Amino acid sequence: MSFDVLQDKIRGMKNPTVAGLDARIEYVPEHIRRAAFEEYGAGRKGAAEAVWQFNRELIDALCDIVPAVKPQSAYYENLGWQGMEVLERTIRYAKEKGLFVIADIKRGDIGSTAAAYAEGWLSGTSIEGETFPAFDADCVTLNGYMGSDSIKPFLEAAKEGDKCVFVLVKTSNPGSGELQDIVAGDRLVYQAMGDLNERIARGTEGKYGYTMAGAVTGATYPSDIRALRRRLEHTFFLVPGYGAQGGKAEDVQYAFDKYGHGAIVNSSRGIMCAWQKTGGDGHGFAQAARSAALAMRDDIRQFVTVV
Repeated sequence: MSFDVLQDKIRGMKNPTVAGLDARIEYVPEHIRRAAFEEYGAGRKGAAEAVWQFNRELIDALCDIVPAVKPQSAYYENLGWQGMEVLERTIRYAKEKGLFVIADIKRGDIGSTAAAYAEGWLSGTSIEGETFPAFDADCVTLNGYMGSDSIKPFLEAAKEGDKCVFVLVKTSNPGSGELQDIVAGDRLVYQAMGDLNERIARGTEGKYGYTMAGAVTGATYPSDIRALRRRLEHTFFLVPGYGAQGGKAEDVQYAFDKYGHGAIVNSSRGIMCAWQKTGGDGHGFAQAARSAALAMRDDIRQFVTVV
């Protein structure tokens, strides 16, 4: 199963972190923006090409440190088809560099619509008997709060290519408790979501014991992560909220099992935008990102040992 692939990469690097590639145009250093605008114009095409140059250099700087990257589709969708083409290019390049790619799409539809999303992002589309990959990510994020109908089509697509999914369970945003912490019988809503997710994927456990349906569990709620880790022993966790949102290494340690397995921690702005804290003009952005990724790895290693 695909979480075996991710866990193997994490073990190889002794680094359970993923770098977000969520580049708004204002995150891109001025010299890259200027060059792209001069060649392609100061519109969507120029912005998309600037993001591509930024992503490519970030990937080059990070591919021997982090096991995975996580592009968020919203930051490409807002640039129209030009942005989506750059997203496809980014995913392809990251995979060529040996990185595991988590496409942060948070889709949450059902039936044939969910199946079409799954084809586009995971398994590819069948045309005249031949399958053509589109974005071809290794993994996607999903909003499963419409129930199992919004998860199962993605699991079916994932099985075809040894891929996987992360489903929102307990998210890191401040308003998550407005719905996710409501009592539902003998459980809270997010606990019911986690239980449903693990039950749907039962039987897909890989060599590390994790099913192909992981869970998004925010670093900003460490006590909830600790309880979920005990509750969902066969679920791999994606942990957002570290760094810019306030989550600390001390908090994220509870997402891991006793072997340091079963979770990966995300940082986006903390790595991408590290150059903005250096006082430089952005020419050293790749080295700043690399240094930030190493610092994050070493920070988490104080509390988590991957064996």
